[in-house]
Amino acid sequence: MNAWQNLSGTPFNTEKRPAQAARGMVVTNHPLASAAGTQMLCAGGNAVDAAVAALFTLSVVEPMMVGLLGGGFAHLRQPDGTHSILEGQGTCPQAVGPHTFEHDATAPPGSLESVGRRHSLGRGAVATPGNLMAWCQMLARHGSMSLEDVLAPALQHASRGFRVTQYLSGCIADNAADLALDPEIARVFLPAGRPLQKGDLLKQGAYADTLKLVAQQGAAALYGDASGPGALGQALCADAAAHQGFITLDDLQRYRTREPAPLRSTYRGLEIFGPPPPCAGPLHIGQMLNVLQGFDLRGLGFGTVDSVHLLAEVLKMAFADRSAVTADPDFVNVPVERLLSSEYADLRRGQIDLQHAKTWAPGLTPTESAHTTHITVADSDGRVVSATQTINSVFGARYMVPGTGLIPNNYLYVLDPRPDRANSMAPGKRVTSSMAPLMVVQNGQPRYALGLPGGLRIFPSALQALINLIDHGMSLQQAVEAPRIWTQGFDLELEPAFSPEVQAALQARGHAVLRVPNVGGGMNAIAFHDDGLLEGAACWRADGTPIGIGGGMAREGVRFLPETRKP
Repeated sequence: MNAWQNLSGTPFNTEKRPAQAARGMVVTNHPLASAAGTQMLCAGGNAVDAAVAALFTLSVVEPMMVGLLGGGFAHLRQPDGTHSILEGQGTCPQAVGPHTFEHDATAPPGSLESVGRRHSLGRGAVATPGNLMAWCQMLARHGSMSLEDVLAPALQHASRGFRVTQYLSGCIADNAADLALDPEIARVFLPAGRPLQKGDLLKQGAYADTLKLVAQQGAAALYGDASGPGALGQALCADAAAHQGFITLDDLQRYRTREPAPLRSTYRGLEIFGPPPPCAGPLHIGQMLNVLQGFDLRGLGFGTVDSVHLLAEVLKMAFADRSAVTADPDFVNVPVERLLSSEYADLRRGQIDLQHAKTWAPGLTPTESAHTTHITVADSDGRVVSATQTINSVFGARYMVPGTGLIPNNYLYVLDPRPDRANSMAPGKRVTSSMAPLMVVQNGQPRYALGLPGGLRIFPSALQALINLIDHGMSLQQAVEAPRIWTQGFDLELEPAFSPEVQAALQARGHAVLRVPNVGGGMNAIAFHDDGLLEGAACWRADGTPIGIGGGMAREGVRFLPETRKP
């Protein structure tokens, strides 16, 4: 184990080891997905081929987190140093508006739950998905291999089966009550009424047939084309119509991905790139780093009472602003420049009380009255992919489209069921996300790429990893595994490694501390060293596995001479 020695703060040991290689690195939250991406690199493909193969494979082996009927953001860096974003976020169906659902007033503080869980569970929770279209477009525009080739590992694991991990088994058990409500999904994950156990062989024949159809027809299998609707789209929408759902074939035909310009912020001489709104993560990470730039975080130390208190106050500040002004910029005027300005950072920094917790209100006025997976891939030519994808909650809407093996998202749960809010529902409105598929650049060269799942806990966790690397000088493995905190203004969540003494001191400053087993999900990351070495790391919070490629081809000119025998 690699120990982090910090006598004045919170010491910890890492549980996993990083991988190092020179010719390519694939880090995902399942070993079979990392292997699928590596297989593409070894076959001569590039980082995009590897990323798309890994994502399709994750939809098989990590079905509770990601799927064709989800959404997300892919962040790409090309060998020439240019960054681009491919957004495949879910959108509100045309039949969904600000008064479609009723907010549950009895829900806990901060909850967006609706009466009857109508927009978090079942057919009524499904937004128009973007993943399949985005993955196919990413491959067609930036990859070098065929859709059939990159789908091969996913198809193999769906048809032949794979062994269930403890992580997947635990997710099934934790959500068994909801899964049991739908016979189709229960047959797969609750055979004979019992959650699948670690080591069980999970075969998904119906999903294998779906992947074969996608290999033949691409995104048209879901969204349709000039010849008519796709078979998968018809199955999804017919099932929704039979169960009071909202998504229609018209919604699928209207859907388009987007390619917004990357958002750029700076911190201590480094550039940080990520997707812009409706992705909230990079924007509010930049906002918080601007505020934190005025403090000596290295001097405060990792995991000390002072540093945890400061992080908690900055997180509460960012969440107050996020709830007020960050949403789909087609519907809301998101004040990006103001949030990232040094003047606003100075204002908010001056409002922090270093000795007492406070309740934060948004510093900006709105202009209107949940679970995921992440992959990080780099090839030897300089391409990098940092992509975060989701079906939102664990197992999404927690049902399966009959005959397809597809698990729809419950993306509408991210939107506010109350009217007249920045994040209220509206036809065609894109879902706001806490995702943070980041890349850090120094002097024009990539230094880190990282991301993680975890709903509202994503960008605060990514922020802490950046601080661990930049301010505390941690190794990559230490940075992704370090103990985390989280708050959005209510309880202050602490992972187990923080001592009782730190907890007591935080409570004395006014924080309502809540102990949790983990904050957010499994982070994975790649570091780019000056000598060309790639370092991949994944943390203990998921089945994350880095696989690197070393070695290489034979030296040019190598030949085997014919053997000669002496009489």
